[in-house]
Amino acid sequence: MASSLSISPQLSSNCLKSNLQRAEKFVCRSCSQFGRILAPLKLSCRGNSSNIAVHSVVKGKKRMNAVGAPVVAPIARYAPGDDLPEDYTEDDPTKTALERRAGILMHPTSLPGPYGIGELGDEALRFLDWLKAAGCTVWQVLPLVPPGRKSGEDGSPYAGQDANCGNTLLISLDELVKWGLLDRADLPRKIPVNRIDFDAVAKVKDPLLIKAGKALIKSDGGLKEEMEKFRKTPSISAWLEEAALFAAIDSNIDANCWWEWPSELRDRNPKALDAARKKYKDYIDVFIAQQFLFQRQWKAIHKYANESGIRIIGDMPIYVGGHSADVWANRSSFMLDEDTGEPTMVSGVPPDAFSDVGQLWGSPLYNWRAMAKDNYKWWVMRMRRAYDLYDEFRIDHFRGLAGYWAVKAGEATALNGSWKVGPREPFFEAIKKNLGKLDIIAEDLGIITSDVVALRRAIKAPGMAVLQFAFGSDPQNPHLPHNHEVDQVVYPGTHDNDTVLGWWLRITDEEKEAVKQYLRLTSDEDISWEFIGASLSSVARTVIVPMQDVLSLDNSARMNTPAVQAGNWGWRVGETGVFIKLAKEKDRLRALLKYYNRLARKHYCPI
Repeated sequence: MASSLSISPQLSSNCLKSNLQRAEKFVCRSCSQFGRILAPLKLSCRGNSSNIAVHSVVKGKKRMNAVGAPVVAPIARYAPGDDLPEDYTEDDPTKTALERRAGILMHPTSLPGPYGIGELGDEALRFLDWLKAAGCTVWQVLPLVPPGRKSGEDGSPYAGQDANCGNTLLISLDELVKWGLLDRADLPRKIPVNRIDFDAVAKVKDPLLIKAGKALIKSDGGLKEEMEKFRKTPSISAWLEEAALFAAIDSNIDANCWWEWPSELRDRNPKALDAARKKYKDYIDVFIAQQFLFQRQWKAIHKYANESGIRIIGDMPIYVGGHSADVWANRSSFMLDEDTGEPTMVSGVPPDAFSDVGQLWGSPLYNWRAMAKDNYKWWVMRMRRAYDLYDEFRIDHFRGLAGYWAVKAGEATALNGSWKVGPREPFFEAIKKNLGKLDIIAEDLGIITSDVVALRRAIKAPGMAVLQFAFGSDPQNPHLPHNHEVDQVVYPGTHDNDTVLGWWLRITDEEKEAVKQYLRLTSDEDISWEFIGASLSSVARTVIVPMQDVLSLDNSARMNTPAVQAGNWGWRVGETGVFIKLAKEKDRLRALLKYYNRLARKHYCPI
């Protein structure tokens, strides 16, 4: 099909051609709209300094935008007193403004699945069907990294062993049977949906994933060719080979941390690393095969989402675990002891709403001065990988890029720390120069100072507001709906909060009365949906609702309690077929999205 794409210079970094379906589709990263070119039309894009684009198709002499409204010439080229064009009054800015949107927060581990954990198979597709039918255009997930099994964090996606690898426990075993890498007889018995026991899931799935990886390596044909291409892709091999080597050594050495390894491996002696690559070749090959299988399944889910008009928002923890390939392979980029490699300064936050003694995360801090010397090469690689997995992503603890809390390693709590200057705008300038875009959401919760706000606005990143934080203080509270901004993402609560119902059951009567007065509630019988409605009514362009609140669940369904190490991340949405049973919730959500102008337009900007 003969289609062409022309982009004005000021938007060339925002409108990117994407060869998704035989070059018949295009994606506009600036407005995030989806659609298809149905006729041989020319696509053009014009915009202004605020980075809001007007997309139009040119057909004959009449210029029409993506929603069928006429597009008139910009009046800036006319002098005072000139006649304006005949179609001047047809230029309706409401037809070309960025769409309001809404979506659901639910990690893939929470999906239905027969083997103890959510998987990247048919149930993920059914969830996307439910999202589309509900009118949602966003699915937000937590980090897809494999949880660090030596960290004691009980499946936490924020304590990963590698910043770029995928969590192989999410791989669908049924899909592996379809691909001929497992026999149906290999599949374990089905487990009723309950909270995830991550150790038990690993004991069941790990041997089968190893078997599937070996079968792929021994096979011939297209699937193996895909894997070999994946392994050789520069943007993949840049992190994958080191991750595989690290995992191989780690699995064969009885040590909790890499700085306890034999010195020649700890210090990355070239001869020792070469010997390890040869000794553990089989392990490395299987590790890479498993990462390919994760990539292939996730890409299929991502493609299905995009074709359904849904963008996937990912999540990027600002820090990485100390016992990780990232730190081991990039020692100069972290605050480590020059001789032993042990962290010298670690991450955390001072006392806050979650803890009177602060939160001691313990991840090694970045050596920002060293990173600046190579133009943040490691971060560029990490963000390139994030854009490979997601359409956009949230940077957790964004404030750490403006100013961060530094604690000496060995401290029992985060109390005895100090604030230090972050990399700020030069960091994001380097990222944009290398990747051409900054499609991120800034998690700007907690202690927020003016430099954090200035940095977020300088890079045009939306911040966050959480409705549960809105009450109990004063009218200046930034989380109250009347203080929301258009360029913001609003949540009733996040994965780190109570569910709305759980929060309501524990707050004081005084705070409940403040909520009732502000939201003009006559009853609290449906408090979860009252908060969903209040969030959707916000002026903010984007609203994300945790799935637990759609289901009106209490704190037994809470995803995570910060500063509590065990018992988190285990919530599951229900058994196979649950989304068919949620027709009432789907219809109710769609009605609210329509009422608050958050349904996608009938016609989309072509991708």
